[in-house]
Amino acid sequence: MAAGNDGANKPENDDPFGYLYEDGQAAGAQPPQGGGYGYPGPAAAQPGVPRTSYNQVRTVGERQYGGHGGQQHGQPYVPPQQQAPYGQPQAQYAAPETYGGPPTRQSPPQQHHGGSGRGPNTRGILIGAVAVVAVVVVGIAAAVITNSGNDDKDKQAGGGTTATTPVKPSDEPSTEPSADETPVELPKQDAATLKLGGTAGLATDVKGAEGSNGTYVAGFNQVGSSVTWKANMPAEGKYRLTVRYAIPAVDANATLTVNGKANTQPIGLKNFIHSSDPNLEKNWQTTWAPVDLKKGDNEIRISCETGNQCDVLLDWLEVTQAPTS
Repeated sequence: MAAGNDGANKPENDDPFGYLYEDGQAAGAQPPQGGGYGYPGPAAAQPGVPRTSYNQVRTVGERQYGGHGGQQHGQPYVPPQQQAPYGQPQAQYAAPETYGGPPTRQSPPQQHHGGSGRGPNTRGILIGAVAVVAVVVVGIAAAVITNSGNDDKDKQAGGGTTATTPVKPSDEPSTEPSADETPVELPKQDAATLKLGGTAGLATDVKGAEGSNGTYVAGFNQVGSSVTWKANMPAEGKYRLTVRYAIPAVDANATLTVNGKANTQPIGLKNFIHSSDPNLEKNWQTTWAPVDLKKGDNEIRISCETGNQCDVLLDWLEVTQAPTS
């Protein structure tokens, strides 16, 4: 239809689809009530005969929308459909009465959220909440285990504090020996501080003596020479008497008497280091002999008697614990 035209011409003159209207008239269609060019009214459904497209159209201008009339022929107002965006399928309009049912009102499309059209994605939210709770629980458990391991380490290192039950003081002192008592120090004496007898005397000429100021007992090579020691013992038992001495690379021996009783075997002052040098300074060594001692003072005497070989220097005497067999 050209600009400025009031539409007085027939539709087939201006409408490029006018031939459709003529085909409808040629088919014997009757104009509906109110008239209309080339538009047949709604046809009754015939068994086995499909409806054709021209049976579903209405006369142009017959249907009215809006205005004060509200409805025409008892039909509700139906708003025109909006054109779909480019690339989307176009909605096809058809009059409601052509579908054989009562006229219906078109409702605007409902907007759905969640993608699937089934409401909010509550399932995904629930899964996310469960995952967060699980992570929190695992973190708390790990912290508890770590703190427990640190407490154990602190206790092992002595840094932890533990509650202890107060112990009431005992009314009577215990006579049982304490398990944590320190070992009793056994006596040790320089030979130069002992009681000397016979030709025994003090000297400092030979180096290597461990006595005070390097003093030792010499002149012991004569019969009747002796040293006597008063040793105080903490308990009765079997002990070892250890003697440090020096010889001129030749074995020696002496008589040992404990509390007035002489041992049947002399104490051996042998060349245990197997030295061949007669220099006394290079031949300091030790020996020991078993002794039975009582608790308290014990008299230990080493003497040169007939039959002994007594060419020896005496440095110190010591009582040590005998090993248990």
